[in-house]
Amino acid sequence: MFKIYGSKKCPDCRSCKINFDHYKIEYEFIEVLDNLKNLKTFLHYRDTRKDVFERLIKIGDIGLPAIVDENDNVFTDWEKYLLDQNLDIIYSDNESCSLGSKGC
Repeated sequence: MFKIYGSKKCPDCRSCKINFDHYKIEYEFIEVLDNLKNLKTFLHYRDTRKDVFERLIKIGDIGLPAIVDENDNVFTDWEKYLLDQNLDIIYSDNESCSLGSKGC
Protein backbone atom coordinates (compact mmCIF):
# COMPACT_ATOMS: atom_id res chain seq x y z
CA MET A 1 0.00 0.00 0.00
CA PHE A 2 1.21 3.48 -0.85
CA LYS A 3 1.72 6.32 1.60
CA ILE A 4 0.93 9.68 0.06
CA TYR A 5 2.52 12.66 1.79
CA GLY A 6 0.50 15.71 0.87
CA SER A 7 -1.88 18.39 1.97
CA LYS A 8 -5.59 18.94 1.48
CA LYS A 9 -4.63 22.51 0.53
CA CYS A 10 -2.54 21.30 -2.44
CA PRO A 11 -4.45 21.04 -5.73
CA ASP A 12 -2.11 18.33 -7.05
CA CYS A 13 -2.62 16.29 -3.89
CA ARG A 14 -6.38 16.60 -4.22
CA SER A 15 -6.19 15.48 -7.85
CA CYS A 16 -3.95 12.56 -6.93
CA LYS A 17 -6.42 11.45 -4.23
CA ILE A 18 -9.38 11.75 -6.63
CA ASN A 19 -7.62 9.57 -9.19
CA PHE A 20 -6.37 6.97 -6.71
CA ASP A 21 -9.84 6.78 -5.16
CA HIS A 22 -11.47 6.44 -8.58
CA TYR A 23 -9.19 3.55 -9.51
CA LYS A 24 -9.39 2.01 -6.02
CA ILE A 25 -5.63 2.23 -5.50
CA GLU A 26 -4.96 1.59 -1.83
CA TYR A 27 -3.09 4.33 0.00
CA GLU A 28 -2.74 6.07 3.31
CA PHE A 29 -2.90 9.85 2.99
CA ILE A 30 -0.53 11.59 5.38
CA GLU A 31 -1.41 15.24 5.85
CA VAL A 32 1.95 16.98 6.25
CA LEU A 33 0.35 20.05 7.82
CA ASP A 34 -1.39 18.12 10.61
CA ASN A 35 1.66 17.83 12.84
CA LEU A 36 5.42 18.23 12.92
CA LYS A 37 6.08 14.48 12.79
CA ASN A 38 4.33 14.20 9.42
CA LEU A 39 6.14 17.26 8.11
CA LYS A 40 9.51 16.04 9.35
CA THR A 41 8.97 12.62 7.77
CA PHE A 42 8.19 14.23 4.41
CA LEU A 43 11.18 16.60 4.72
CA HIS A 44 13.42 13.64 5.50
CA TYR A 45 12.42 12.04 2.19
CA ARG A 46 12.83 15.34 0.36
CA ASP A 47 16.21 16.06 1.89
CA THR A 48 17.66 12.57 1.43
CA ARG A 49 16.17 11.53 -1.93
CA LYS A 50 17.87 14.05 -4.18
CA ASP A 51 17.22 11.77 -7.18
CA VAL A 52 13.50 12.40 -6.77
CA PHE A 53 13.26 15.96 -5.48
CA GLU A 54 16.22 17.93 -6.83
CA ARG A 55 14.53 18.88 -10.11
CA LEU A 56 11.33 19.88 -8.30
CA ILE A 57 13.15 22.07 -5.80
CA LYS A 58 14.98 23.84 -8.66
CA ILE A 59 11.69 24.81 -10.29
CA GLY A 60 10.13 26.02 -7.03
CA ASP A 61 7.95 23.02 -6.20
CA ILE A 62 7.65 21.63 -2.69
CA GLY A 63 7.43 18.07 -3.97
CA LEU A 64 3.86 17.23 -3.01
CA PRO A 65 2.35 14.80 -3.34
CA ALA A 66 5.21 12.46 -2.53
CA ILE A 67 4.25 8.83 -2.85
CA VAL A 68 6.14 6.09 -1.02
CA ASP A 69 5.63 2.43 -1.84
CA GLU A 70 6.04 -0.58 0.45
CA ASN A 71 9.74 -0.86 -0.55
CA ASP A 72 10.39 2.76 0.48
CA ASN A 73 10.69 3.90 -3.14
CA VAL A 74 9.56 7.49 -3.59
CA PHE A 75 7.97 9.13 -6.62
CA THR A 76 6.10 12.35 -7.21
CA ASP A 77 4.76 11.87 -10.72
CA TRP A 78 1.44 10.22 -9.92
CA GLU A 79 0.16 11.00 -13.42
CA LYS A 80 2.97 8.97 -15.00
CA TYR A 81 2.23 6.15 -12.55
CA LEU A 82 -1.39 6.04 -13.71
CA LEU A 83 -0.44 6.22 -17.38
CA ASP A 84 2.07 3.38 -16.87
CA GLN A 85 -0.87 1.35 -15.50
CA ASN A 86 -2.87 2.19 -18.65
CA LEU A 87 -5.27 4.34 -16.63
CA ASP A 88 -6.69 7.65 -17.79
CA ILE A 89 -6.09 10.72 -15.67
CA ILE A 90 -9.12 12.51 -14.29
CA TYR A 91 -8.48 16.24 -14.22
CA SER A 92 -10.56 18.03 -11.65
CA ASP A 93 -8.66 21.01 -10.29
CA ASN A 94 -7.11 23.74 -12.42
CA GLU A 95 -5.79 25.67 -9.43
CA SER A 96 -2.04 25.67 -8.84
CA CYS A 97 0.07 26.44 -5.82
CA SER A 98 3.63 26.75 -7.07
CA LEU A 99 5.61 29.72 -8.23
CA GLY A 100 5.76 28.25 -11.73
CA SER A 101 1.98 27.70 -11.88
CA LYS A 102 2.23 23.89 -11.89
CA GLY A 103 2.24 21.73 -8.83
CA CYS A 104 3.27 22.13 -5.24
